[in-house]
Amino acid sequence: MLKNLFAAIPVDTSCETFDDLLDVPGLRIERIVSHGQGSPRGFWYEQGGDEWVIVLQGSATLQIEGRDTLVPLESGDHYWIPAGLRHRVDSTAPGGPTIWLAVHRR
Repeated sequence: MLKNLFAAIPVDTSCETFDDLLDVPGLRIERIVSHGQGSPRGFWYEQGGDEWVIVLQGSATLQIEGRDTLVPLESGDHYWIPAGLRHRVDSTAPGGPTIWLAVHRR
């Protein structure tokens, strides 16, 4: 079935949305739409599988535990997050949607 990553962008900007695009054994691909959100203060992701993210539209900054500098991501930038690496989303662009694609290897 043909679908478009930029179609049906949620209009509710009060929360992030997570839409699974593909979920098969060993692999999950999701579209994330953020509207200025970041991870809650003190919250860290620590996932059991590898993750690769790309910002398709907008911008974001990631914080990696133990590193002094943030990782800025603009449209087209991608980043590999190995399993077990504690990280959080510091911020996303407040002026419009940030559209991510996240590929999770289990």
